[in-house]
Amino acid sequence: MNILLHICCAPCEIFPLEELRREGSKVAGFFYNPNIHPYSEYLKRKAEVERYSNDIGLNILCADYDIENYFQHIVYNEEAKSRCPACWWLRLEKTAKTAKENGFEAFTTTLLVSPYQDQEIIKNIGVDVSNKIGIRFYYKDYRPGFRAAHAQAKHEGIYCQNYCGCVFSEKERVEKKNKNRNKNPCLR
Repeated sequence: MNILLHICCAPCEIFPLEELRREGSKVAGFFYNPNIHPYSEYLKRKAEVERYSNDIGLNILCADYDIENYFQHIVYNEEAKSRCPACWWLRLEKTAKTAKENGFEAFTTTLLVSPYQDQEIIKNIGVDVSNKIGIRFYYKDYRPGFRAAHAQAKHEGIYCQNYCGCVFSEKERVEKKNKNRNKNPCLR
């Protein structure tokens, strides 16, 4: 199968790519993540995906940084339960369109490797986008490889971020960290 793999970050790229290649698929990568904020973080993640992809011989396509489109899609949906699906839809739709325009048979995403994302919603969005665009969505639960891939990334010095990417997830991470610190006076 000739498949386009949406890549959210280099550490999450490792296991899905290995699995797709092991299955005999011809894979190209696609970096489209307009949710990543700030822009310096976006550039860091993009550069790391390009570097790692080059090291392992993966052709990669990169879309423009489209943060305005991201904010238009999530406006009035700032809570994670609605914001995240809107973001996933945006990225998977762009991946599907790019796959179809470039002659791929199917598309998939590294979002399926994360134990922190809602697997069922991502799968349903992938199927819906597939039906809308007219190209196959390849679903596979890659979560079993998440920990080993991230350990490999750390061992190889691949940049591992500590939040999903959007300004809201960064805020939530900091608030949770501060809340936990305030619960334990020894951490102050």
